[in-house]
Amino acid sequence: MKSFDAQQASEEISDEDEKISMNFKVLLTKKREFARYLTGLRLRNYQQGVFETVLDSILRKKGYSLVVLFPRQSGKNELQAHLEVYLLTILSRHTVDIIKVSPTLKPQAQTCMRRFEQVARRNLLVSSLWKKEGGNSYRVEGARITFLSAATGSNIVGATASGLLEVDEAQQVSIEKYDRDIAPMSASTCATHVFWGTAWTSATLLARELRAAEEAEKKDGVRRVFRLTAEDVMKELEAYRKHVEEKVARFGRTHPMVRTQYFSEEVDGEGGMFPAERVALMKGHSTHSVLNPNSLYALLLDVAGEDEGVRGIDGAMSMANPSRDATALTLVEIILDQIEENRAGDERAGGERAGHGPAPTMQIYRLVKRWQWIGANHVTLQTTIRDIALEWKVRALVVDATGVGAGLASFLDRALPGRVTPFTFNSASKSALGWDFLAIVDSGRWQEPVFADLPGDEQVRHQAEFFAQLAACQYEVSNDAKRTMKWGVPENARHPISGEPLHDDWVLSAALCGVLEKMDLRSAGAAFIVQARDPLGEMDGKF
Repeated sequence: MKSFDAQQASEEISDEDEKISMNFKVLLTKKREFARYLTGLRLRNYQQGVFETVLDSILRKKGYSLVVLFPRQSGKNELQAHLEVYLLTILSRHTVDIIKVSPTLKPQAQTCMRRFEQVARRNLLVSSLWKKEGGNSYRVEGARITFLSAATGSNIVGATASGLLEVDEAQQVSIEKYDRDIAPMSASTCATHVFWGTAWTSATLLARELRAAEEAEKKDGVRRVFRLTAEDVMKELEAYRKHVEEKVARFGRTHPMVRTQYFSEEVDGEGGMFPAERVALMKGHSTHSVLNPNSLYALLLDVAGEDEGVRGIDGAMSMANPSRDATALTLVEIILDQIEENRAGDERAGGERAGHGPAPTMQIYRLVKRWQWIGANHVTLQTTIRDIALEWKVRALVVDATGVGAGLASFLDRALPGRVTPFTFNSASKSALGWDFLAIVDSGRWQEPVFADLPGDEQVRHQAEFFAQLAACQYEVSNDAKRTMKWGVPENARHPISGEPLHDDWVLSAALCGVLEKMDLRSAGAAFIVQARDPLGEMDGKF
């Protein structure tokens, strides 16, 4: 078996092996035909460009570092598997090692191995030649690919990549792990590096390598960066357009998930959570302040501890101690809006799709009214909130059941059977709630009313406090697989005009509408929770 010589490998394709047909040489030099006829995959134009650049760098031993950012569900994984099988096929007469690292062994590296096996089984040239070695390596004669985990504690030192070193989902791989354990795998081989992934923050390994590849491009003009967007995929796949348009309608074009996973745009890893352009999406609807019997209402309750305020001589709660957190109650009117792409057909069917049940809907939340209590006794408070819920005939009441809120939530559940949903804040649930709320805001589905600006008007004051809290709210996202977000108003935040301490009670109260997203509110009966995936797939956290 020859040692790997890239130049020879690009020229020498043996037709002596009885296991390989006479068409072998033709198919290997016509990469599209190799994919289409032997694996059932027809490479799209945007896939073909990546394929040929990676192949050229390997066979001509250029040792490029290439960065590939594909939108979600656009064929990145199938391209990887096809490329790997193709390389093992044409390099089978040589001794060559390909290394592929993923952020985790389970499930990511194992998923990559399954994809490789699926393509190898469909490949007529190597279906009977490839062999699995150990638990994570595959061989076609002298050519071998090994799948490894890039998790922080994985022991992968000593592996060598002589042809290709792939880093899959590079935005999730630790920079320290890559520099210490992964990069040295090709120190003596001039292997080509390919960093596959989806955009996230500017602090990831993928982002660092993207910058380096862009600088190298400027120097010699050779393309090293393949940064595709949903628009590139739409040009070749019309069905993808409908998929992306539905995501934009549901989450908004500025939502971090849409920006990163579909348009390959990086987001800041930390900063202000509600910049002016995001806040502007909330403003401008008209509202009615009295019950509309044809409307659907919900209450969102963020609970503060008792005795956090100052009680006046007349027994009324005073705002004289504004440093204390408040119990905040938000009333919203819910508009059930059909998803645009289904609307025409569904209207003809009377709101039902033949054989498919009710048409998919998005929920719009229109702010109607706010109430606030500081230091209120929970025994008194529970009766007040129950009466508000009955007065407005609310379909659902989402209650912060964290700590002291658990007792209040329990009472309200007994007083309003079938309508109360408790929510407990922890790092994971708060992160998921934050992402859900951003999706609602970015898609224009949280709508604040325009109040008459009357001196001393309580609703005007509450709304001003809400917007002040939004302006002070900060976030920080991790680069791990879960994309955990910590968010909230910092403890030292002050109101820009009054200088008084700012809290996040109004923001948290509003954010609880994210819980309503997972409820079926179309039925006439009480609301109930149905199982649903986090809209970002894998995001959670807490400040």
